[in-house]
Amino acid sequence: MHGLFKWSRKWWPGVVPLVVFWAIAAWTSTVPLETDLAARSTAALKDTVLDKRRIAVAGRDVSFAADAFSEDGRRGAVASVEAVPGVRLVNDETRLIPEAKPFVWSAERDVVKVTLGGSAPLPASKGKLLEAARAGIGGVEVVDQMNLSRGAPPRFDNAALLLIDQIGKLKDGKITLSDTKVSLSGMARDLGGREAIAAALKNLPEGFSVAANEIKAPPYIFQAYKDPVAVTLTLTGYVPDNNVHAALATTATRKFFSEKVVDNLKASVGAPSGFAKAVMPALGALSRLSTGTLVVSDREVKLSGDAFYDAAAAQIRAGLGKDFPQGWQFKADISVKPAAAPVDATVCQQLFSELLSKGRIRFETGRATIDPDSAGLLDRLIETALRCPTANIEIAGHTDGDGEDSSNQALSEKRAQAVIDYLVKAGLPADRFTPMGYGSTQPVASNDSDEGRARNRRIDFVVR
Repeated sequence: MHGLFKWSRKWWPGVVPLVVFWAIAAWTSTVPLETDLAARSTAALKDTVLDKRRIAVAGRDVSFAADAFSEDGRRGAVASVEAVPGVRLVNDETRLIPEAKPFVWSAERDVVKVTLGGSAPLPASKGKLLEAARAGIGGVEVVDQMNLSRGAPPRFDNAALLLIDQIGKLKDGKITLSDTKVSLSGMARDLGGREAIAAALKNLPEGFSVAANEIKAPPYIFQAYKDPVAVTLTLTGYVPDNNVHAALATTATRKFFSEKVVDNLKASVGAPSGFAKAVMPALGALSRLSTGTLVVSDREVKLSGDAFYDAAAAQIRAGLGKDFPQGWQFKADISVKPAAAPVDATVCQQLFSELLSKGRIRFETGRATIDPDSAGLLDRLIETALRCPTANIEIAGHTDGDGEDSSNQALSEKRAQAVIDYLVKAGLPADRFTPMGYGSTQPVASNDSDEGRARNRRIDFVVR
């Protein structure tokens, strides 16, 4: 026995190196095998759509975890790994991603960002939607809050991409797709944006429909500013079409006899019903102000500024809105311009002549009814008459050479009296004014042309 023990003590030190060499050999042969199996398993899944894929190899056993998007896809992925040469056993840790019922996806926009939320059916779908949002909505951050879920309706990608195009037309708002139903809310970025979105939604893929469209249009704004220093009338904002644009420009030229019209108007859809019928008389009220601003926002009209005298302010406040279409609102914030310093009769005549050289008092054809377009000029003439309270003034009526002399004489007298009636209604004493009709006896231009005849049809103010 003692000899055996002595022999084993001699043998044991020789075994230890053999064990070490065997372990090293086993390790050096196993590591390449596991690496190779992992690479081949990964390659076997290259055409398989999976999320959160993880492969771990121990010897020839493979642990395979992934989120699959269908049961067939999950089984096919496991079978692909099982078929890899050299794999002995597959530990299946795959699972299906959750199913969303209903399948909801959304795009929401605020001032600084667009947030994509809800569910997307595939990583590729998610990537396409993010790329489309970043490409189509410049200058804002795109935030991804989408989850991957099963249950998307057919043609989901096409529908969602079309809706991302619409989020770019919003100033703020949200578009939600619930299964195949689309809901929209918010404010369009530009006039016409609401209509453009509605038109685009007609191209939704088959099976999709709009459940609610609550997109609002931005206010439809028209503005006019009368500046007495620059002697301009500046028009900005929108008009419904080129025909209304032309009519407004013509009206402005007639009503604002001395101001240069600066026309910055643009045609756009979205005008409220009755737009022209409200804006035309509102411009007439503005023409009676020394300085003023007209703002039309949807169906609300706001007029502010200074009238030339007290009676004019009262008339404007009472008259604004009288001719507006039903449903229109108005607000008049009218004060009175401080009275100008009195002048003597000579200066008064110069002021009258200067005003009447820039514009003329118009009447209805063949009648003594004053055209409303002349209200602005008449208010300026009244302001001048108030500055020379002791002067007596002849109101002289003249006609062109067309027609009978007797008819022209009578018409010129009636028109002179109509102007005096207007002045008296404004608060001026009637005894300061004398009506005189001269018919066609004092022309200032040839009656052989339309322009000449128009110049001859006039009212003169003559200080006596």
